[in-house]
Amino acid sequence: MRIALLSSFYPLRGGISQFNASMLEGLGKCHIVKAFSFSRQYPNFLFPGKTQYVTPDDEATPVEADALLDTINPLTWNKTARAIRAWKPDLLVLPYWMSWFAPSLGWVGRHCSCQCLGVLHNVVPHEPHWFDAPLTRYYLKACQGFVCMADSVEKDLLRLRPGAPHILRPHPLYTHFGEKLPRQEAIQALGLDPSRHTLLFFGLIREYKGLDILLEAFRDLPENYQLVVAGEPYGSFDKYQAILDSLPGKDRVRVFPDYIRDSEVKRYFSAADLAVLPYRSATQSGISSIACHFDVPMVVTDVGGLKGTIGARGTGIVAQEASAPAIRKEILRYFDNPSLQESCHAAILQEKKRLGWDAFCKALSDFAATL
Repeated sequence: MRIALLSSFYPLRGGISQFNASMLEGLGKCHIVKAFSFSRQYPNFLFPGKTQYVTPDDEATPVEADALLDTINPLTWNKTARAIRAWKPDLLVLPYWMSWFAPSLGWVGRHCSCQCLGVLHNVVPHEPHWFDAPLTRYYLKACQGFVCMADSVEKDLLRLRPGAPHILRPHPLYTHFGEKLPRQEAIQALGLDPSRHTLLFFGLIREYKGLDILLEAFRDLPENYQLVVAGEPYGSFDKYQAILDSLPGKDRVRVFPDYIRDSEVKRYFSAADLAVLPYRSATQSGISSIACHFDVPMVVTDVGGLKGTIGARGTGIVAQEASAPAIRKEILRYFDNPSLQESCHAAILQEKKRLGWDAFCKALSDFAATL
């Protein structure tokens, strides 16, 4: 099968680009594939981070892609559709995660002269707006089928497009960050105390991810706990800094407020005893896939698909609400219960066997063949 992928690719950076690169590689093992990307993903004034692009020290793996689609220039939408038609694919894969992309992706999908398959990270964005539903419906109508990566995403899809053909496949594990380091080596590199339990908050810092909740939960944890916060803030860090400054144990919190290079990701997860995802909203999480790859159990909140993909699989434990007392309770429960720690690690080993890219890409292509 000839498969075109239109989405975010190198030199654009971030979790979506990393996901697409892995999917491109996986599909390329059995199919002829070609990547098409954005010439402009967002206008700079709308982008909340420092940069949309890899920098010389990011060490991201280059991906060959035709960067044609400008999300705010409709002239490029037609140009992109023509280029895709000229390549004559049997299938166009259109990953989707927020309504900003709905007009451009929906238009190209309608004019590519082939079947379109949506890979849905989100249907409803984490930080929703009134216009999300109508724009998303426009995108959804351009696709003949969908791959949903969480049951909450599946529910949102069927609410906006009842009866849509789809399959449910969990987010595969990220494996391109390398192998786990010895804990002592990672602890030393980050300047941490090896005698303390190490908690990790990792990834872009956005309101819905609840870093403030975790900082408040940390306030009353014993002195044998330390916290690592690693990730670039999207917007102001002032709110979090104010909480940090008020913590009696602020000397036990290490903050690395930058985009974490691919080659450095293993350092943070190798140092961690427990990853904490105190999200206010979620569907699925790429961070949980990284944690699983590095054998790190998780505490997550009962939002979106996290309970089903983590709690039900036993790779972590679920706090009943996104609040500091609930998060603190589960952190303490994990470290006070050696049998719980053992069961989480055993479950992670099983998930690593189940959630490979080859299985995900085979399910995708098998489903596409039925459309």
